[in-house]
Amino acid sequence: MDCWPLYGLRICTTRLELRLPDLDLLDELARLAAHGIHDPDTMPFSNSWTDQPSPQLERSVFQHHLLQIAQWRPERWCFNAVVIHHGRVIGIQDLEAEEFAVRRSVDTASWLGREYQGLGFGKEMRAAILALGFGALGAEEALTSAFTDSVASLGVTRSLGYEENGTSRAARRGHLAVRRNFRLTRERWLGHQRQDVIVEGVEPCLELFGIGTDTVSGDEVALRR
Repeated sequence: MDCWPLYGLRICTTRLELRLPDLDLLDELARLAAHGIHDPDTMPFSNSWTDQPSPQLERSVFQHHLLQIAQWRPERWCFNAVVIHHGRVIGIQDLEAEEFAVRRSVDTASWLGREYQGLGFGKEMRAAILALGFGALGAEEALTSAFTDSVASLGVTRSLGYEENGTSRAARRGHLAVRRNFRLTRERWLGHQRQDVIVEGVEPCLELFGIGTDTVSGDEVALRR
């Protein structure tokens, strides 16, 4: 798609493919979310969107992803990629930034369908999106956070080399909850990066990410095969 080349951007590992969803994949993602992401007695998100009944939940997932495209600007963007395994959508992994050309800082968030949790996909898809941020786009840091009781998410973050960066307070289902914040520098990412990640189709998208070809790290060449 020439007018919106982001739909041609692909990030692949041995098991996974990450890309922006078309309408059919969005429909599959919405149905996956409705099937369940977490135990109803817990809430890993500040915005308790998974508490919505069907079909409102599916529609909110659909609209949220369309909104990210509608609001995309080089100064503020969110690459909200679906994660595909053996042809099936298993979750979402996003990479977002504000004033990226100046700050060179990205943030990540993700979720997996419950049947795909505990299989190593969370770490693999985070590593894949970090290859886009650090390797293909030239980020200098990546930030993330998780509630103190989100054990699996915290484990993925620590395993990829992030360092703790304080805490923050948030409202969750109307009650106070504490988030642990983390920061991953480019230097630490280089020591933890996966070697099987391939990023394709990024060059036509650079302007949309707010950067030019002359500002991209040379690591991008090694990521494309």
